[in-house]
Amino acid sequence: MNSVDAKRVLETALICAQQPLQLRDLRALFDEVLGADTIKHMLLELQLDWSGRGVELVCVASGWRFQSRSDMREYLDRLHPEKPPRYSRAALETLAIIAYRQPVTRGDIEDIRGVAVNSLIVKQLEDRGWVEVIGHRESIGRPALFATTRHFLDDLGLASLDQLPLLDSPAQQAHVFEALNAGISDRDSPSLSVTTAAAAPEALGGPQVQDGHAGRDTDLFFLTGTSS
Repeated sequence: MNSVDAKRVLETALICAQQPLQLRDLRALFDEVLGADTIKHMLLELQLDWSGRGVELVCVASGWRFQSRSDMREYLDRLHPEKPPRYSRAALETLAIIAYRQPVTRGDIEDIRGVAVNSLIVKQLEDRGWVEVIGHRESIGRPALFATTRHFLDDLGLASLDQLPLLDSPAQQAHVFEALNAGISDRDSPSLSVTTAAAAPEALGGPQVQDGHAGRDTDLFFLTGTSS
């Protein structure tokens, strides 16, 4: 198989995939005949091939995927005019603290915010697949340690936590998430799976090509905050 045909196979698999694909998944398309470096090179070529179009190929935490560009959101939203779920300032600040200070306990979050953490807020973030318990601190009561998930990174359009902007306070960090407005939602059709990336790349400086993790929420309108 020549490189042109191989790129067509990669392109087709990525367009039709329901979730990001990792290099090991893409190598399986060719019975492991093509090496990881060869596939990476072809993926970079595909990125260039799709430059200037309404859809782009990006690398997020869980692998590679096609998604719509942020300037297409205005038009795609007209197909789905429903309002996205809204999240309180308390929820945004809690998520920001976990993202920037992880792993943290509820006590850590309360110390930083200066108020008690409503258990429903933590459950809301867990239910959305953005945070999870990764262990317990070896202290009195062995409190749970919370961290963000690969879903969180994918939904934010990032390949790693290193791409989060450096900000000083939880309020500033929460504002970054809030500023993404309606953020990300999947616009899946029977023949084409394309994610609406909204403003995340521009707000955070754009996703970079890095090795990532796995998993992605598939029906998300990301973080639109309201004060509480």
